[in-house]
Parts: sequence; C-alpha cells; structure tokens
Amino acid sequence: MYTITTSNVTIMVKDMDKSIDFYVKGLGLTLKQRWDNHYAQVEAPGVVIGLHPAKESGIKSSAFSIGFGIDNLAEAEKRLSEMGVVFDKSEDKAGIFANFSDPDGIQLYFMQSKIGNW
Repeated sequence: MYTITTSNVTIMVKDMDKSIDFYVKGLGLTLKQRWDNHYAQVEAPGVVIGLHPAKESGIKSSAFSIGFGIDNLAEAEKRLSEMGVVFDKSEDKAGIFANFSDPDGIQLYFMQSKIGNW
C-alpha cells in the first residue's frame, strides 16, 4: 500500500505574477514555493493551491469553489472592496458568505461560521 504524503488543488492561470499577487498580497495566503513561471504553490491553513500556467485561454469552471473560513467577514469584504473585487454576499444556517472570483474566474468564498469551527 502507498502513503499519501501531501496534497493540493491545482488551478490553471493566465498570468502567474498576477495570480500570485492576488492570492498572497490580496488575500493574505503564503507563497509556499515558486518555480519561475512553471508552477507555484500558495497556502492557507488546511489547503495548498497550486498555480499552473494555462495552455489554453478561456478555461473556466463553475464545478468547484475554494472556501476560506474567516473570523471577520466585514474585514474581508473591506479588503475585497479595496482590491476592486466584486463579491456577492449570502447567508444560510451555517454562515455568512462573500462569494467572489480570482483573476481567472475561479470561484472563491470567505465564510464566517455561525456554528463554530468548520
């Protein structure tokens, strides 16, 4: 049997520098590693996101989203506004959400839980 030693979610990006700036400088994730413009990894608690140059333009998927649990949605909304990122706010029994997209259209969300840690 084999052992899984690490994992990440990889997304295809049009502009490596722009994407790294968005995730690191904009959202506050940490740049874990970068191999020039071939590949990079940014991380938040519990998730590593791989950034890979897209071979085709226009690749976009709404089949998944990446969520980040946060403690203060108002502060996150303020930061998104400062970045010029358009977001939609929603709410359900579990939490309050700010839904937005990265520069390549990948669906992301911040969620402030109503029910404790998730």
